[in-house]
Amino acid sequence: MGKRDNQVAYMNPIAMARSRGPVQSSGPTIQDYLNRPRPTWEEVKEQLEKKKKGSKALAEFEEKMNENWKKELEKHREKLLSGSESSSKKRQRKKKEKKKSGRYSSSSSSSSDSSSSSSDSEDEDKKQGKRRKKKKNRSHKSSESSMSETESDSKDSLKKKKKSKDGTEKEKDIKGLSKKRKMYSEDKPLSSESLSESEYIEEVRAKKKKSSEEREKATEKTKKKKKHKKHIRRRKRRLLVQVLTHHNIKKNQDSLLKKVQCLRKFQL
Repeated sequence: MGKRDNQVAYMNPIAMARSRGPVQSSGPTIQDYLNRPRPTWEEVKEQLEKKKKGSKALAEFEEKMNENWKKELEKHREKLLSGSESSSKKRQRKKKEKKKSGRYSSSSSSSSDSSSSSSDSEDEDKKQGKRRKKKKNRSHKSSESSMSETESDSKDSLKKKKKSKDGTEKEKDIKGLSKKRKMYSEDKPLSSESLSESEYIEEVRAKKKKSSEEREKATEKTKKKKKHKKHIRRRKRRLLVQVLTHHNIKKNQDSLLKKVQCLRKFQL
């Protein structure tokens, strides 16, 4: 079996393109883009100045809005001034009418009869107003008294509850002491019977203190043991490192001595 002929002729793409000739361009070329019409420096300056100044339409619109706003403000001021003047005129008219009504009542006899009736009606109104005030005061006082009574009742109930709680707590304490006495009486019957309540409480407190001190001592001992173990472990690790380093140094020294002896032999 002979070798297969896999050789293929190499075609240069640039040479092939040149042989084809110029390609018909469908769109604009790079030269068209470079030769495009461009504005001069003066035209660019004019455009920048126009941008800085702003549009004329916007300026005109702002002026018109300012004028309309000024007109609206003037109208509003006129309305306010006219309203204040009209209110002052109305007040003056009312005052004048009151004065005239007073003059007419004093001059005519018929007006005197009407004034007497009006005075009677005013007296009755005053009496009724006083009665209403008295009723309001009574109702207010009754409400205050009821509130005070409710507060006092609530306070009394709270005091009773507190007393009942204190009594129950004392009973519980007494029951607990009696139980403790029974517990201790099984171990030490003579001491529990002979001691009073205060002495018994002091004895219990002393025992609690002793137990707490013993616990603290036990915890301190455990801590000391742990520290001692950690110290021993650290010492062992250090000794191992020291031994290994010393061994390595000796090996290195032996190898160096051997090399020196070999060099001396060759020199001789």
